[in-house]
Amino acid sequence: MVKVKTNTNISTENESVSLPQLILFNDDFNTFDYVVETLVDVCEHDPLQAEQCTWITHYRGKCAVKQGEKSKLIQIRKSITERGLIAEIQ
Repeated sequence: MVKVKTNTNISTENESVSLPQLILFNDDFNTFDYVVETLVDVCEHDPLQAEQCTWITHYRGKCAVKQGEKSKLIQIRKSITERGLIAEIQ
């Protein structure tokens, strides 16, 4: 039997670069169901993921709901804020 050693610590240039995130903030105006519905419609979350993000936002005050290219996040943020939610890109 021949043992082959593999290197599991392969690094790439992209590891040190973090993608921008869209952060959703808690507010006292929108209902839980409305926030879930918005995340499903705008962020294309499945209902469970949207509900989990909404709970995190409720209890922690904020939650990263989307990560990706800044140009795409700008459009998603615009749609979210047009629906009355508070979000920013970090």
